[in-house]
Amino acid sequence: MNYIERKDEFIALLKGKLNEDRFIHSMGVADTAVKLAEKFGGDPDKAYIAGLLHDVMKNESREEQLKIMKKDGIILSQAEKNNPKLWHAMSGAAFLKHELGFTDPDIVNAVRYHTTGRAGMSLLEKIIYTADFISPERNYPDVDVMRSLSFESLDKGDLYSLQFSLKKLSENQLVIHTDSVDFYNELVIRLKDAENEKNEPNEEKSNQSRKD
Repeated sequence: MNYIERKDEFIALLKGKLNEDRFIHSMGVADTAVKLAEKFGGDPDKAYIAGLLHDVMKNESREEQLKIMKKDGIILSQAEKNNPKLWHAMSGAAFLKHELGFTDPDIVNAVRYHTTGRAGMSLLEKIIYTADFISPERNYPDVDVMRSLSFESLDKGDLYSLQFSLKKLSENQLVIHTDSVDFYNELVIRLKDAENEKNEPNEEKSNQSRKD
């Protein structure tokens, strides 16, 4: 299904469900997601819709979030129970499926994992995760560095943003979701492997010179 045809419906829905700041943020994430999709070969329409709806449950009560998560069969882990700020991603994904009729797993998962990330994310999932960090209205320290890195490499931008997030969580003695740890480890390994591959030809050339 081409969900971009329902764009106006979704925007009207968000105007009714979100406060003004969150609505502005959602529109900004949608626009940023399109730019990232165009840069890295993703689907701009799917990126726009996933970015638009990523925070659809952000301003709902905990009771409403728990209700729709129960409907979706979600059982909260101990870490999730102790960090309600993560709930809107899970309840948002459930809302897309049960209230809006979404059947595209990639869009649903992009909403589901936009807060924690996870190992093995699809391109769309990574685009929404990144767009949420660097949307135009964001103004926290180093956001310009994150923007620059993200448009150079999603992996580099995501690693920088994860380091920022994990440090903040640790300093405030807040629970760190294992999905975020898995994502961090995957990024570190992948970037190190890429750097090693990049350096290998130079090492071989240097060894050949010594032989000559």
